[in-house]
Amino acid sequence: MFNSLTERLEATVRRLRGQAFLNDENIADALREVRMALLEADVALPVVRSFIEQVRQDAVGREIGKSLNPGQLLVKLVHDRLISLMGSENAALNLAGAPPVVILMAGLQGSGKTTTSAKLARLIREQTKKSVLLVSADVYRPAAIEQLRVLAGQVGAQFQPSDTTQKPVDIAAEAVAEARRRAMDVVIVDTAGRLHIDAEMMAEIKAIHAAVKPLETLFVVDSMTGQDAVNTAKAFHEALPLTGVILTKTDGDARGGAALSIREVTGAPIKFLGVGEKTGALEAFHPERVASRILGMGDVLSLVEDVQRNVDQAQAARLEDKLRRGKGFDFNDFRDQLKMVQGMGGLGSLLDKLPGMSGVNAQAREQLADGKQLGRIEAIINSMTAKERRFPDLINGSRKRRIAAGSGVQIQDVNRLLKQFEQSQKMMKKLGRPGGMKKMMRGMGAMRGGFPGRG
Repeated sequence: MFNSLTERLEATVRRLRGQAFLNDENIADALREVRMALLEADVALPVVRSFIEQVRQDAVGREIGKSLNPGQLLVKLVHDRLISLMGSENAALNLAGAPPVVILMAGLQGSGKTTTSAKLARLIREQTKKSVLLVSADVYRPAAIEQLRVLAGQVGAQFQPSDTTQKPVDIAAEAVAEARRRAMDVVIVDTAGRLHIDAEMMAEIKAIHAAVKPLETLFVVDSMTGQDAVNTAKAFHEALPLTGVILTKTDGDARGGAALSIREVTGAPIKFLGVGEKTGALEAFHPERVASRILGMGDVLSLVEDVQRNVDQAQAARLEDKLRRGKGFDFNDFRDQLKMVQGMGGLGSLLDKLPGMSGVNAQAREQLADGKQLGRIEAIINSMTAKERRFPDLINGSRKRRIAAGSGVQIQDVNRLLKQFEQSQKMMKKLGRPGGMKKMMRGMGAMRGGFPGRG
């Protein structure tokens, strides 16, 4: 997310590094570049105009401290204004009502509402330990009801059955009544979407809203639709008292314009980002962290939270102990690392959060963002015998052919993985003392050179 915007802003800052001070001329040149970068990122034009004017006013007459150069000062000014634009601080989910607290999910068809409902249920259960009941009021797509039932089981939430013969308002009201009878804490109502905004859809969701009186009304929108995301958010906000927005599919959005426009246009804060397909791939939206990401400064706090949430600390401690005792790092350990990274949104997501990594070229970034590549690596490892995983040196030519055939890749893909494994293995040999988790994370950097099975 924000890759193209980050590249343009970094280029602008580099051009200012040779300047001794900020003046009207270089401020104008720099802001012209920032304006173009924002427009290319699909930020709404009124938002761009307001943003540029505010940064210009901040910059005029600003003295540069001895510790800053003009480029650094521009970064600070843009950073501060980005934070202000996106809402200054995280807008937390409000669950402070009398149970059951109702959360109403709204949005167009294809925005990821059903999956996001399950992700939100998992996040609430894991972070607050509250009980959650999921219900689908989408009577137009029987598959949506079944999908939510399956997802509810995966995330450990309760599911309220519904069917296409019922009225959506009745489904939602009965779910709330059932949750009250069972003394449950939260009800998440997944509503029907349409391919476009229409009067019938709006009337239906208004009726559901009036019937269940949700404490949170969340608009779920696909970030990759850019300006359309902003326009539909505005339309829903005019029809419903939205309390927040969830941007989905941000892992596939290189521009990020919706994230920079929605709050300014609707007044509704972005509360979460969908960063992948897995049920754990939902992140709280922190404006200051996202601003740092946009400016190529990384997002270490979110990375630490990802590690704490996704890494099996006992497993990490066992690996450290194993290496301290002189036991080698093998393909079983390597596979465990892959699963950890997949749980954190993939290597592409990690790159966005690591400071100084925004310069990775577009082709490498595309490879990293492609979750299929990690799946291919895991398939290759799974095609090895248990002995081969423990003793990789056993893998000779004939074994490589068998492994390639078993995993559906080419022999050169197996060779490439073996080489990458050797790089990680060398790094792991240096891990001989407590606190090695950081080295484990850096060890994954050895895989940035390319992945097997590309294309």
